[in-house]
Amino acid sequence: MFNDRARITVRAGRGGDGGLSFRREKFVPKGGPDGGDGGKGGDVIFVANASLRDLSVLRGRTSFKAERGGNGRGSRKHGADGASVVLELPLGTQVWDEDDQLLGDLTRPDSRLVVARGGSGGRGNSNFATPTRQAPRFAETGLPGTEGALELRLKLLADAALAGFPNAGKSSLLRRISNATPKVADYPFTTLQPVLGTVESPSGAQLTVADVPGLIEGASEGIGLGHDFLAHLERARLLVHVIDGSEGDADGRFRLIDRELALYGEGLEERPQIVVLNKSDLSPESAEFGVSDERIVAVHRVSCATGAGIDELKNLLFRHCPIAPEPVVEIEPELPEFLEYRPVSSRRASFRVLRTDRGFRVAGRAPEGEELEAALRAAGVREGALIEIGDEEFEWEP
Repeated sequence: MFNDRARITVRAGRGGDGGLSFRREKFVPKGGPDGGDGGKGGDVIFVANASLRDLSVLRGRTSFKAERGGNGRGSRKHGADGASVVLELPLGTQVWDEDDQLLGDLTRPDSRLVVARGGSGGRGNSNFATPTRQAPRFAETGLPGTEGALELRLKLLADAALAGFPNAGKSSLLRRISNATPKVADYPFTTLQPVLGTVESPSGAQLTVADVPGLIEGASEGIGLGHDFLAHLERARLLVHVIDGSEGDADGRFRLIDRELALYGEGLEERPQIVVLNKSDLSPESAEFGVSDERIVAVHRVSCATGAGIDELKNLLFRHCPIAPEPVVEIEPELPEFLEYRPVSSRRASFRVLRTDRGFRVAGRAPEGEELEAALRAAGVREGALIEIGDEEFEWEP
């Protein structure tokens, strides 16, 4: 089954707590603070993998959580950074957040997108020593990582895409011109999922062609899973409009599908098109096509059954497919591209939770109610711990 949508939740790792420690060695009865810093929490990172075809790698997995950073220790030993979660996704995957905002688009091999950033580690008590405070008995707790729900949408990356009614012969055509082997049968809706094929020219050049399930009237409104299918045409630079030339009224069939493309939008109504009149072997007379449109760069008749016109069609594809734009490289080519990073939760806390030798201290503008309770629980509070907020002190009771 072809998987082109997935909903997942991601959570970056919390930063490790700073160490609360004092130097204790022989002949050094009053050693100074030597607590190290906590390690950074792990990130959740998406990486584009050109060998993957769909999102089936996520089948059965809906939640991904990176590791927490290690706690700081004595002798100024810093905690280890938490391990990141790296997910490989197919090219063409778009990442959307809960507010339906696009976070990133994995359109290049090895491009990377950080979707959840790990929290920074807390500072150990050695950082807080001053001439007037030589024995600080507190250290920072690590900050939480960002988290949230994401939707992944795969839109195929193809140079050209086949469009047309069911049973027009798109799958047979893809078999003839490429190395793809889609299912072919003499009934409508044989193709139930997109198929990619590679077309090679005698010179060794290659084009990727996509065959999507047949469209019907109302596809632009979602009828017959139209939205899902039309989405896979969005990235194609050339549309190959396949029409059954043996049934007559090729003009009307073209206009019906063209109308659905225009209603769907996303620039599909502006793409150059090659009109292919298929099944020419079934009609003694050549199918007539009288539509005049500047978007139609060629009209060609073929027979997938006999192979007539197939080689000429390949030449037309290479002649009329627009050249792909050169990717913009902003950093050294040998380094993987980092796409836009937008944290899932962006509100910065106006307070910090410090770990003391007796419990916890809340520094800054302390929250109230459930937010305070959640922050203390995340810091590891336990029953009986002493909580300090400003001039107030109280024991924690769950």
